[in-house]
Amino acid sequence: MGTPKKRDSERNHRTGESESKTHEEPKSETKKLKNLSEYAQTLQLAWNGLLVLKNSCFPTSMHILEGDLGVINGLLKDHSSGGKLTQLKIAQRLRLDQPKLDEVTRRIKQGSPNGYAVLLATQSAPAGAGAEGTFPVVEPGLQRRLLRNLVSYLKQKQAAGVISLPVGGAKGRDSTGMLYAFPPCEFSQQYLQSALRTLGKLEEEHMVIVIVKDTA
Repeated sequence: MGTPKKRDSERNHRTGESESKTHEEPKSETKKLKNLSEYAQTLQLAWNGLLVLKNSCFPTSMHILEGDLGVINGLLKDHSSGGKLTQLKIAQRLRLDQPKLDEVTRRIKQGSPNGYAVLLATQSAPAGAGAEGTFPVVEPGLQRRLLRNLVSYLKQKQAAGVISLPVGGAKGRDSTGMLYAFPPCEFSQQYLQSALRTLGKLEEEHMVIVIVKDTA
């Protein structure tokens, strides 16, 4: 039984070294996440671009929380270029009252498992950061603003932003769907339970994006 003790003393000699290594362990990694942007980095990036409302555009990154990436790739396609859309214009609003939310929930259930996606939208990093450094050019006449301005606008209106997909209407047999952009509210928090557990509180401005494919 003498060997474990010896190991302990060896470990004591190496504490300095092992401390510097702790960041390699995923367990300690999750505890260190300070905010939602950092939490988002642990998720798969699904879309990076501009959300547009009236004359303002908001650089946004969307990371997938649950659902199917195929839905995102299929519905957020730019038909003219064949690539992903870089801009999404919020044209309608959905009031955050229970019957409307129940309808969204029903559509999500109908679309499960692979006809829907739920995403976490956070402020996009400035151009040049990371692999997605190619940032969409802001159209003339649009003012670039922080995502939190869009969040507070939707909160104030007690509404979610709504976008019909695909942008520009469906061609032929393309699938169609809807995108809902929810400011922090009871409905959106249900999708952020693990973020909440990890971070303790969600202070940073964010949105939960729900994309549902229309069922035939």
